[in-house]
Amino acid sequence: MALKLYGVTFSTCTSRALSALYEKGVDFELVPVNLSVGEHKQPEFLAKNPFGVIPVLEDDGVSFFGEFRFFGCEIFVYGNVFSTATQRVFACLHEKNLDYDFVNVDLSIEEHKQPPHLARNPFGLVPAFEDGDMKLFESRAITLHVSYAYQANGTPLMAEDKKMPIQSVWMEVEAHQFEPTTGKLVWEVVFKPMLGMTTDDEEVVESEKKLEEVLEVYEARLKESKYLGGECFTLADLHHLPNIQCLFGTPLKKHFEARPHVKAWCEDIMARPAWVKVIQKLSV
Repeated sequence: MALKLYGVTFSTCTSRALSALYEKGVDFELVPVNLSVGEHKQPEFLAKNPFGVIPVLEDDGVSFFGEFRFFGCEIFVYGNVFSTATQRVFACLHEKNLDYDFVNVDLSIEEHKQPPHLARNPFGLVPAFEDGDMKLFESRAITLHVSYAYQANGTPLMAEDKKMPIQSVWMEVEAHQFEPTTGKLVWEVVFKPMLGMTTDDEEVVESEKKLEEVLEVYEARLKESKYLGGECFTLADLHHLPNIQCLFGTPLKKHFEARPHVKAWCEDIMARPAWVKVIQKLSV
């Protein structure tokens, strides 16, 4: 038996490879790779794939690895499940019911600063994204591409033409008002404690005041419509999800819950099945 496929059956890309091999009636051996003990990061596996990613196809001693587009993989997300920007992309892909392969970028060993990832994102950040020949970075650019390129799939995430300017306004508000403020708070009260770092209390107090100002504007807007862009869920809402989710796990959720329309909006968008799937990734 010449062909060997190294991987695990619960890996989506391994599953595609398996499907293709079965469809072609090819005789092969599946060699399990125990991810829980880090077999994919050991020298023996790294000799087959220096990036330590499954699957690997071996044919008479020649190893094939990487994107496996010849097995049907088209969309690739390079990121980290704990990255809020990566989560934003996941949410969009799930809203669109799109299949994709996730390639973990290990931030703890600074894989995002190494040449392979810098070739995808020259700023050394996550996520990076590939859809066939389309290569992108910056999460909001990625969600725009997905929403336009796959308009017929899943949830329509772009407003109708006449309402698009309103959606655009709130996408800008999220990027320039909500994200800078909540991003600082997420870093200070969520990630710093996780990393054993000391929270800057002065930064928290200052950002908390700004958050209240921003949420007052949101409360006024959400009195007028169910969602920020109108009566339908769009990217304007989706882009908020990662930071809202983080802050709802802290005492700072009181600022959202103190405003009834903001509270209802948060509960609504966090309960969406697509977002639930993103949260489930954190516990895998």
